[in-house]
Amino acid sequence: MRQPLVAVSTDVRQFENYIWHAAPLQYLEAALSAAGVLPMLLPSFGARIDFDGLLDRVDGVLVTGSKSNVHPSHYGQEATEANGPYDPDRDATTLPLIRRAVERGVPLLAICRGIQEMNVALGGTLATEIQDLPGRMDHRAPQSDRQEERFAIRQTVTIKPGSCLAGVFGAGDIRVNSVHRQAVDRLGPNLDVEAVAPDGTVEAVSVRGSRGFAVGVQWHPEYWAGTDENSAKIFRAFGDVARARMLARDGMAAAAE
Repeated sequence: MRQPLVAVSTDVRQFENYIWHAAPLQYLEAALSAAGVLPMLLPSFGARIDFDGLLDRVDGVLVTGSKSNVHPSHYGQEATEANGPYDPDRDATTLPLIRRAVERGVPLLAICRGIQEMNVALGGTLATEIQDLPGRMDHRAPQSDRQEERFAIRQTVTIKPGSCLAGVFGAGDIRVNSVHRQAVDRLGPNLDVEAVAPDGTVEAVSVRGSRGFAVGVQWHPEYWAGTDENSAKIFRAFGDVARARMLARDGMAAAAE
C-alpha cells in the first residue's frame, strides 16, 4: 500500500560550515517503521512556506522534540539566557503550521518541544525550569553520555478516562520517558489535558472538538517505538489516521475525475 506523506518539523543548526535544517533519526525511523508513513522534512522557512499548499499534499504533521525552546516572546514573557537556546526560524514555521493543521483537521502529533509549540500556538503559555518550582519533580534527563540512559523509561503518567489517548492506551497509568525542563503552564483555551505526571505536570494534550487527530505528548515515544509497546501505540494511532486521510483524499480525487 502507498505510504501516507507526513511533514516533519526541522531544527536549524550550524555545523561543518553549513546551516542545516534537520530532524533526529529516531523520529523519522518511528514514523516509517511504527506509524507506516513516509516522513518528509519540512525546512524551517517560516512565512515563505505556503502552508495551505503543503497541507493539501500531506496526510499528517509530526512536530519533533528539540534541545531548543520556544522563544518566550511568543507567549508574552521575557527571554533569558538560561532559558535558551532558541530557534526563531523553527518557531516561525511550526507555530503557524500547527494552527493551520488544526484548523483544517490534518492529523497532528506533537512531541516534547512539539507539545510546547502546540500550547503556545493555540494561546497557552509555558513554565520554564520547572524542576525549580515548589512541589515539582525533576523531569530533566540524568547526566549520562549514553542516550539509552538519558531516555530510559522511568516515569509514570496517568491517562485521563474518556480522553483521546484513553482510546490508544486505555485509562490509567503508563510508563514513559519524559525528559524536559519546561512544560505547559496556562493551557490553550481549546486544549484538553490528556495525561499528567505524579506532580501534576501536564504530559499530554488534545484539541477540543478537533476535526482530526491533534495530540501533543511531553514524553518521547519515538525513542523506543521499536521495542516498547506503549511507545509504538501512539505512532500506530497516528499512522492509522494519516492513512485514513490519504484514502479519503484519494476517494475525493477519484470522484472529481
